Amino acid sequence: MSAVDHVGPLVLRLLEARTFEEATRTTLVAMLTMVEGRLAGSPLTAKARILRGVLHLRPDDSYQRLFGIEHPGGERVDGTGYLTSANVWRWVSEHRTAVSIDVKQGTLRTWLADAASQPEKLRGAGGSPGMETRNRMIQREATHVHVIPIRLPREDHVIGMISLEAHWRAPPGADFLWGDCRAALDVMASAAAPYLSTLPLGRKEVPPADSLAPVIGASTAGMMRILAVFAQQDETILLSGPTGVGKSRLARWCHAQSPRRDQVFETVRLLSVPEDLQMAELVGWRRGAFTGAVRDTPGALERAAKGTLFIDEIDKLSLKAQAGLLQVLEERRYHPLGDSASERRADVRFVVSTNVDLHAAVRAGRFREDLYYRINVLPVRLPSLEERLDELPSWAEHMMLRRHAESGDRVAPRVTEEAMRLLLATPWPGNLRQLDNIVRRAYAIMIADRGDAAPATLSRRHVEQALGYELQPQAIGLVASLWRAACAFVDEAERREVSGTRLSLDLADAFRGLVLAAAVDRRGSRDAAFAVLDQASLLRSRNHHRVLRRELERVRALIEAAPGDLDPALAVLLEDPDDPGE
Repeated sequence: MSAVDHVGPLVLRLLEARTFEEATRTTLVAMLTMVEGRLAGSPLTAKARILRGVLHLRPDDSYQRLFGIEHPGGERVDGTGYLTSANVWRWVSEHRTAVSIDVKQGTLRTWLADAASQPEKLRGAGGSPGMETRNRMIQREATHVHVIPIRLPREDHVIGMISLEAHWRAPPGADFLWGDCRAALDVMASAAAPYLSTLPLGRKEVPPADSLAPVIGASTAGMMRILAVFAQQDETILLSGPTGVGKSRLARWCHAQSPRRDQVFETVRLLSVPEDLQMAELVGWRRGAFTGAVRDTPGALERAAKGTLFIDEIDKLSLKAQAGLLQVLEERRYHPLGDSASERRADVRFVVSTNVDLHAAVRAGRFREDLYYRINVLPVRLPSLEERLDELPSWAEHMMLRRHAESGDRVAPRVTEEAMRLLLATPWPGNLRQLDNIVRRAYAIMIADRGDAAPATLSRRHVEQALGYELQPQAIGLVASLWRAACAFVDEAERREVSGTRLSLDLADAFRGLVLAAAVDRRGSRDAAFAVLDQASLLRSRNHHRVLRRELERVRALIEAAPGDLDPALAVLLEDPDDPGE
């Protein structure tokens, strides 16, 4: 049969598919059956067999969907059965061509056309899977793998790939029959692409909600399925997405679902670590290794031994520290600073996160290309809250109930439909973090308004008032916003003058404390607040907690002199300034 002869029956079956899983299974079965037929008519039939097929859908480079089946039974590939290779994906996506891999030889060969007038031929190519991936392939008997790019009709962009695995006791350097199947497989992948990229996911097998992933809606069900698969593996997970979408929470979730769940989960928040101490924070140091190293200190790699190390905002890593981390990832060994004779093994599973486009950072020279491909093994992008509004009501309910549990109130609260409609209509540039702040603020306003016997009902008015505290200085400019605050201060001073009292200019010093409090609320931690306000020297000396307490005392003095309504977030910080909040 020609390549085109295989497409008609496949498309007819795809027209009946209603979900992504059905379309993927149909496509993989057709491909595996076709290769099996070619194998049956070849001299290899006695020594070779077809094992499985897997579809990797990655339209924006990050994983969106993942599905595989065993051959010939058609059983779904389990969580530990999926194999990924950053090198292979890089080749397929950049060159937009199929590749064939001889796993034992460690070679990757790509099919390219020399010119329009010449026939296509096989060329050698670099970029074969790494040793870890090859060992895992061999453990599952996959000695020969063929990978086909998935492209939409009339588009050159690769949105995913299909990998077919086979086992063959072959003489060294011998070619499997992928070359005989290549043209048909390419055509079948192109025919299936529109169905694979547009059909919805089935509703089965969504991971159950828990304390770390309390809300899983239709818009994130596929992502959570993929993370459940990736959590079972030991490769690096790269979580990307805008700030406030819950990357830290899902990093913990991946750890809790992994074989390392009973070991430690360690976090390094690079935003709060000065650049010259980043590598020291990772590998640790010996006394006297540098100025200020007064005692031996274990690094994050040692603290996370046998567990998971989460590196938050890896884009903040300096180029020098990037080189050091790359070496750790490749060799799985490191030396504490000041102790070159003592080599340690990095027995950790890495999860890293970023809220920037790392590929763009590579092009701009801010991020090492080799490190990018080393951590881009299992990439998953977390959608913004705007992209998953179907989850917003459940998130708002969860956040309110969590705040309610903290209060100890026994009266069950509820959110009115009008309040929920307002939340749904509000833009959320700060995503889940901003929503949590608004819900907590609205809850505090509700408690202040509510009488002892009144029901705990979060109304539209409470949400409107909570949203009113959200400052938008970018709309009018920072100086204009500060001018308004200055005018408000003078207004209060004039009112005091009429009543025979005075408001001292010294109280304006409280503004520094208000800025720090706002940064703590916005960034989620004290370290991150001082980092975003360019106070690296205070972080380095670890004096920032003392400075925050001093500045908040000035805020208290202002409140005592000019009492009034407080933002709930500020009130919480003033109540417990010694809480490290990390």
